[in-house]
Amino acid sequence: MSERNAGRPGGRQRSVPLGEPPARVQPTRVQPARRIALEVIMAVRETDAYANLLLPVKLERARLNQQDAALATELTYGTLRQQGYYDAVIELAAKRSTDEIDSPILDVLRLGTHQLLSMRVASHAAVDEAVSLAKEVGSRSATGFVNGVLRTITRSSPDEWHERVMAKPRNHEERLALEHSHPLWIVRAFRQALAAEGREDELEDLLIADNFAPRVSLVALPGLATISEIRGAQKARYSPFAAVSDGGDPALWPAVHEGRARVQDEGSQLAALALSRVRPVERGERWLDLCAGPGGKAALLAAEAREHGATLVANEITPARAELVRKALSVFADPPQVLVQDGILMGERMPEQFDRILLDAPCTGLGALRRRPEARWRKQPSDVAELTELQIRLLESAIAALKPGGILAYVTCSPHLAETRVVVESVLKRVSGMTRIDTAAVLGTVTKRPLELGDSTDGHVQLWPHRNGTDAMFICLLEKDTRENT
Repeated sequence: MSERNAGRPGGRQRSVPLGEPPARVQPTRVQPARRIALEVIMAVRETDAYANLLLPVKLERARLNQQDAALATELTYGTLRQQGYYDAVIELAAKRSTDEIDSPILDVLRLGTHQLLSMRVASHAAVDEAVSLAKEVGSRSATGFVNGVLRTITRSSPDEWHERVMAKPRNHEERLALEHSHPLWIVRAFRQALAAEGREDELEDLLIADNFAPRVSLVALPGLATISEIRGAQKARYSPFAAVSDGGDPALWPAVHEGRARVQDEGSQLAALALSRVRPVERGERWLDLCAGPGGKAALLAAEAREHGATLVANEITPARAELVRKALSVFADPPQVLVQDGILMGERMPEQFDRILLDAPCTGLGALRRRPEARWRKQPSDVAELTELQIRLLESAIAALKPGGILAYVTCSPHLAETRVVVESVLKRVSGMTRIDTAAVLGTVTKRPLELGDSTDGHVQLWPHRNGTDAMFICLLEKDTRENT
């Protein structure tokens, strides 16, 4: 029986419930941090779970001390980030393709490899704990396999393994993809996006930045909280309402616990502020957050609207995500209305009803790989075509819902050209009466210091992790002509 089928009766796929070892195997004494890390990694693979949502829940339930919680976090995110590189090492050590290895056992091997090659963990401890985990998710033969592969890895230094792995790529792009653990198609998409700005030489810097955990970024909602309330945090680079922290549980700050401040990337804050600060607000304006889930940008927009006499309507197609939006907005005494509608139909159902619209469009999320490292392995090139079709329809709907003279912000947390420039250009060719606004000039009046931006002549702003320290947020402001569209 191959290791691919080890522990599977008759070779059939067997799903192991998270946190529950197979009935025939007795639980082993595994360090809780490693067990939690494996559970999250398996959930990411088996059920498309989001590590940044699942891990905090498991840490809270386990009541780990700060040191063990930090270990579980590094084990989880480090393994997910470097999965592509570790798979190359495992294939060399095991002398077989990872496709031939049982998926839960491969997860154990990845976790062990991360400890051996990238952490200061004693080799015997990493191997022994991995073997114990393998006993819980595989067969006796699988535990021997894990032991053999990891002991093979311990016999060479990280530099020696790097040299062997890097002998495999056939060209520069493949080398970058393997060394920095990104799928090749994403490396190519990043290169094209940077090349469009005349910054192709920054590609490796971007890939490196994607593999470093970002500092915790927070927003103090204007009118509800101040940065000074977030003790121990420092003022951020750009957003006037942002603070950054090197770690710790944000919920321990009263302002965050009460919802008056939130964890939010500075790039997301700038996307919302570009819309709210593009021009002075006239009292009575109606604003719309068309795809509002999970509610972070909606909360900032709602605070801005409340300060200037405008009202916000938030919309989300999924009831569960709409509930997250309601929770995010519950901090306000008179919370904004939350609709549960298909955003594609908004323009038809509520034509020319809103003065400002934020369209934070569903996208690949390639701009947030620092925070969601598993997304790089979850997305496929085919996803882009499906998403761009949706993005185009949503943008057309948003334009239809916008009043004459109104302003729309098209935003994606992706730098992929097909999801950014191409979508905007495609829609503007089909819909008349829309004018681009110089988004960089608008943000220049918002940010505390100038943004470093690439070359652009079409008015948008593309933020980057390696250049701006934010997620790779694309922001494009559009204004609807006051004359009747033809």
